[in-house]
Amino acid sequence: MLHITLTPDQHTELQALRRDARLSPADRDRVEMLALSAAGWRVPIIAEHLGYHPETVRRLLHRFPETGFAVVRHRPPGPGPDRARRARIEAALTRLLEQQRTWTAAQLAAALREHGIHLSARQTRRYLRHVAAWRRSQRTLAHKQDPERVAHAKEELAFFGGGRRRAS
Repeated sequence: MLHITLTPDQHTELQALRRDARLSPADRDRVEMLALSAAGWRVPIIAEHLGYHPETVRRLLHRFPETGFAVVRHRPPGPGPDRARRARIEAALTRLLEQQRTWTAAQLAAALREHGIHLSARQTRRYLRHVAAWRRSQRTLAHKQDPERVAHAKEELAFFGGGRRRAS
């Protein structure tokens, strides 16, 4: 029969984990698996009670002595984030954004290639979210308008009643 035995300190830690509001439902189920095993429940009964396959419960109980309560937290698959690369990209983006010009994500991606950083425009937008100084430019043509022509058009609109027709 596979079950775990907890020391008084581990029992206290398990009780604290049971009340941790930050746990996801799956993490909470794993805590409950440990608690039920420590209470003397057998693996098939724990699995049936929580709606898991017995092998899932067995794997958790086998890993617990080696890793402790870290076994409760879900580890996402794959390697961890490359923080050095992120810092290098964000520093390059910050330097580019300090220039007095307007950038699109595609233009920034092309400029980053000159620095040896190859990103798509979509990836560049994701990194831009982390750079606080950047925000998307407005989608307007105001910067391309001739001020004299705009003033003339406003005068004509005022002359014709603001461009609105009134029902009689």
